[in-house]
Amino acid sequence: MDDKLHMNWSARSIGAIFLGNILYALTLKLFLLPANLASGGATGIALATHHMTGLSVSGVLLAVNVGMLILGFFVLGKAFVVNTLLSTFLMPAALEVMDRVFGDFVLTQDLLLCTIFSGLGVGIALGIVIRTGASTGGMDIPPLVLFKYFRIPVSVSLYAFDVTILLVQAPLHEAENILYSILFVMVSSIALDKMLMIGTTQTEVKIISNQSGAIQQAILKQLDRGVTLLEAEGGYLHDKTQVIFSVISNRELFKLQKIVQGIDPNSFMVITRVSEVKGRGFSMDKHAL
Repeated sequence: MDDKLHMNWSARSIGAIFLGNILYALTLKLFLLPANLASGGATGIALATHHMTGLSVSGVLLAVNVGMLILGFFVLGKAFVVNTLLSTFLMPAALEVMDRVFGDFVLTQDLLLCTIFSGLGVGIALGIVIRTGASTGGMDIPPLVLFKYFRIPVSVSLYAFDVTILLVQAPLHEAENILYSILFVMVSSIALDKMLMIGTTQTEVKIISNQSGAIQQAILKQLDRGVTLLEAEGGYLHDKTQVIFSVISNRELFKLQKIVQGIDPNSFMVITRVSEVKGRGFSMDKHAL
């Protein structure tokens, strides 16, 4: 049974990696390349090389990815290569296929539309791949190498590499395209962050009420959610009370508010959005087998 589940998970992961890389290539072909936008990472290197030499973007991207993969193999080990191998070859191949399929086809010449959809497409595509636990390779590897040997934070060096690559492309583009390229990077970063958080955010609630027992039972029975009772003391009158702590799904929040208001209209409720919850009822089955 365990082997079968593992195989299904692997199949889904491989499918997600294929989907992410194909979406990335499609976004480059239909929006980023026609708008002549600059980009960071290995894609930015490929675009700059294409503008200066005329070499195909997919060919240069493949060369950069393979070079970084070899570096990662010798410095970061085999385990890292396994997580990077598929995207290393799939992305350039998908881009070459898209180039042959669409040829000179232009979906839109509106620079703003191309910028926004480039950012959305790239962010979502990277999010799909990263959520599987795989790496997109390319220029993600040098920051990991620098961190291993010099303890330079990955986020700092990754940002430095991206800025440098963008600056190298600046003379190759008009000022307007560079400004739109900055907007593209911002949109893709936001889209990536949102994509990584899909399905993981939950709502944390803390309830202070004189009817804590009734509210506790209502949450257990009507929402089927776990409850933790925290001992507390009022800061002014120093009266003893209990704080009801629970984590619920975002959709259950309004139902919980109605339950609490129906039991104790004078209750005090603190609502907090949490980025991820691990444990029984969320990342694990609600009831132990």
